[in-house]
Amino acid sequence: MIEQFDLRKSYRDDEFLRNSFNELANDTFGINFEDWYKNGYWTDKYNPYSIVIDNKVVANVSVNKMEFISNGKSEKYLQLGTVMTDKKYRKMGFIKTIMLEIDKDYYDTVDGIYLFANDSVLEFYPKFGYKISTEYQYFKVISNKFKEVGMASDKQVRQIQMNNKENWSLLEKAIENSVNNCAFEMKNNIELIMFYVTQFMQSNVYYVEGESAYVIAEINEDKLILHNIFSEKVVDVDIIIEAFGENINKVIHGFTPLSNQGYQVEKLCKKNTTLFVKGKGFDSFEQKRCIFPTLSHA
Repeated sequence: MIEQFDLRKSYRDDEFLRNSFNELANDTFGINFEDWYKNGYWTDKYNPYSIVIDNKVVANVSVNKMEFISNGKSEKYLQLGTVMTDKKYRKMGFIKTIMLEIDKDYYDTVDGIYLFANDSVLEFYPKFGYKISTEYQYFKVISNKFKEVGMASDKQVRQIQMNNKENWSLLEKAIENSVNNCAFEMKNNIELIMFYVTQFMQSNVYYVEGESAYVIAEINEDKLILHNIFSEKVVDVDIIIEAFGENINKVIHGFTPLSNQGYQVEKLCKKNTTLFVKGKGFDSFEQKRCIFPTLSHA
């Protein structure tokens, strides 16, 4: 029985606790936030709530302050992530303690709170008032007929390696000055996007010269996964797709397109990413058939 513990938050500049947090994150998920911190992208928008015992982080739920634009309206959400407990301290109620503290601090200040849960804990979050919600994913198949009328050509994209600060700055500027190319767009969170592209998506940033657009995408054989598009004017997504060349036969969106014309849509069912939500801000979420942008997951 553990009798003494501290619940710590807002400690990112405490090197000792930050290192302990990183150790637990690495052991649990194989990720580390230290480079993100050193590169200046860990801001107040990401705040771990941690149980600390003997100066060691043993359990955590991180708070992510999020803003989304939908139909011209700004919604303030809270995304919970990096939920983890040291194996030695599991089943002691620490995550419950943290969840109640987060509710006390934030519930009345945001439009809603959400998280993506592992399949092993689907019965846990309803105890705190969360309910399962559905996301919808948009995709299109590029037919041979479609290609014949001009939807395919040699590649016209330039890959931008995200391995230096000069390219980081160019992408940051593009994100900051971008219009909405999504119907449900994350705003004012360059830091989270940079978490992805400065680490395990360094080779997934492209520039489409003709549209003056930065595109974050993955190419998997003949499939193109579009994570986001940043440009100073609304782009024609078909032109973006065309720029990736004639070998692309299927396009999958990691965001909700501005127009669903020409797209097929299906319920998103993915292992260990069940969406739980609570709050009035989600009353019409399923009706709008949206998806949280893949680069907004924290």
